[in-house]
Amino acid sequence: MLVNLVEILKIAEEKKCAVGAFNTPNLECVNAVLAAAEKLNVPVILSHAELHEEVSPLAKIGPVMVAAAKAAKVPACVHLDHCETLSYMEKALEIGFTGVMYDGSLLPYEENLANTRTAVAMAKKYNCGVEAELGALAAREGGAPVEGAAGAAPAGPVYTDPDQAVVFCKETGIDALAPSFGTAHGIYKSKPVLDLELVHVIAEKTGLPLVMHGGSGVSPEDYRTGISYGLRKINYYSYMSKAGTQAVKELLEKEDVTFFHDLAFAAEKAMEADAEKAMRIFAGLA
Repeated sequence: MLVNLVEILKIAEEKKCAVGAFNTPNLECVNAVLAAAEKLNVPVILSHAELHEEVSPLAKIGPVMVAAAKAAKVPACVHLDHCETLSYMEKALEIGFTGVMYDGSLLPYEENLANTRTAVAMAKKYNCGVEAELGALAAREGGAPVEGAAGAAPAGPVYTDPDQAVVFCKETGIDALAPSFGTAHGIYKSKPVLDLELVHVIAEKTGLPLVMHGGSGVSPEDYRTGISYGLRKINYYSYMSKAGTQAVKELLEKEDVTFFHDLAFAAEKAMEADAEKAMRIFAGLA
């Protein structure tokens, strides 16, 4: 059942849980995520990141994601993640995406504000919810380091200012905010140290559903605390993808595999199991 970002976050708010948002750059990822969500009977978000354009063009994977969401037995949102160009966002909206995340977090504040306003105006014409980011994570989508972020420069991550967040949310009209509070994209080399009290403060001040980016690798305890403080969407991909890769490696070590589809299926089942494990925690089932 295809729903928009606002609707799916409303479900999460009513249940005081979080919805998992999983990047799905190929059919195996789509199948894995929806199978896990349907098994648990929980809502889910299928995401496509702009940086995946070279390996998975939006024009090809987007219609597949929308069709799969429409056929899903659970509420499913099709979401554009980390969109940095408004023209790319327009393409996703035309395909039928029901959620978009405009990411102007590396821009000067006023430019981010202006572009986010434009993104909201564009999306509302399509009955599409909008997420935006304020602050900067310790690594960009895909794990690339950010200048001034943890691991890239001594200054550390750029945490979101709660008072600025209030103004930003009010002046842009966004439906969800992704604050920076210590997470990073990609694979963590050490246990992340999160400022979850900051999440609590921002949620209280803005009144909006908050989003955790760089959700892979966070401890179950931190997930649960963050959810209790107002996180309603958790982005998760790197560790699910890694599980698929590991399953392929193990199969190749064990057998002389002839057909590629056997490798793809092994990856799909491993990703399904990993996604299910994450969804159980997000939904309060584990």
